[in-house]
Amino acid sequence: MPRIIPSPPTEAFSSLTLDLLPRPSETMSIMWFFRFLAIGLLSGTLMIPLLHSPRDDGFEHLRLSAIMSLEIGWFLTVPISLMVGALWVGFFSKRPRPAPPGFVLGGITVAFGALVLSQAMATSRWLNGSPDGVGDPDGEYVMAAFAELSGAVTLLVGAVILSSRGVAVRRSRKTVAPAPMSR
Repeated sequence: MPRIIPSPPTEAFSSLTLDLLPRPSETMSIMWFFRFLAIGLLSGTLMIPLLHSPRDDGFEHLRLSAIMSLEIGWFLTVPISLMVGALWVGFFSKRPRPAPPGFVLGGITVAFGALVLSQAMATSRWLNGSPDGVGDPDGEYVMAAFAELSGAVTLLVGAVILSSRGVAVRRSRKTVAPAPMSR
């Protein structure tokens, strides 16, 4: 919750903007959330070969099967990842201020979100043409639309991780380090 502290009229704007910024502890807990959310979204790919087999031959059926398996995997891995993250932060974390998630996690999450979004959009276009071998195209279309939404959310999570890391790097470069003492 933002703190609003009244100040003299000359400093009102600068004080208000500084008080509306999140505190470092709040920012770190938000970054922990995004870190474990990204790990959960990426972990959903482990379920693709295990959960759903294609109904028919062809690349489109394989793509539809992979998207449906990925969504089922997300329903399993994202809550588990967030629960493990909450336990990790609450009980096992020894560092008072952990580093924000890195460029690698953010970049992989952005690339994965773009891949899921593009494949879900291609599957939606394929399902709109009433393909052969699909029992209920409307049900599969809903799954593809949900995958489009999930891909966009994954893309945004990766972008948030990348931007927060960029801000952390910029802030760390602005700190003034004391000059080395020579004897």
